[in-house]
Amino acid sequence: MPDAAHIVSDVMTEPAVTVGRGTRFKEIARTMDRHRVSALPVVEGDGRVAGVVSEADLLPKEEFRGRGPARLTRPERIRRRADLARARALTAGELMTAPAVTVRGDDTLARAARIMAVHHVKRLPVVGADGRLRGVVSRGDLLKVFLRPDEDIEEEVRRTVVSYLFPALAHAVRVSVRDGVVTLRGPVHDTSLIWVAERLVRAVEGVVGVETRLGATAAGPGGPEPR
Repeated sequence: MPDAAHIVSDVMTEPAVTVGRGTRFKEIARTMDRHRVSALPVVEGDGRVAGVVSEADLLPKEEFRGRGPARLTRPERIRRRADLARARALTAGELMTAPAVTVRGDDTLARAARIMAVHHVKRLPVVGADGRLRGVVSRGDLLKVFLRPDEDIEEEVRRTVVSYLFPALAHAVRVSVRDGVVTLRGPVHDTSLIWVAERLVRAVEGVVGVETRLGATAAGPGGPEPR
């Protein structure tokens, strides 16, 4: 079977850059700029995550600078109540989005990516079972898996998929990998396993796509190889 999937703790950044509830607006902006991050976990004194403050939380201060809510229609004021409150906010505790959307260190990269997509966020605090902050994982961190060398992917596919599903013909099944796309060629005794092979290969970390050019042996193990 394929090796165990990478988990969030494999790629997260630690220690995380954080702010406290009382951190002032300008210090938040300076910290984001200094560390080149778009969001910061807001932590309590015991290390638990209280919320997250992002660039989007800071922008209403600029948007409404010089023009107050009086220029908005009543429906606009109702719809943008949270942004108007952030425009008046001075500290991280007043600006942050709470509760924070978080992941655990033992969550898979696929789960972290799904949470980011659903909640439309670029970074997630990583917490332990006790709720304390362990690190931060970003979209860029999740993409690191696709930097895996083709040679490593090929070796794992041979060892954990081909040898596992087709032990008698493992020597005849050719595996090639180019830019993360895996191609399988050769004869197999049981064609019903071809779709299983494709699914298992897709589960290998770093695989971008799969092409299966496998076919039934024409005359048993010694038959001609499919083209």
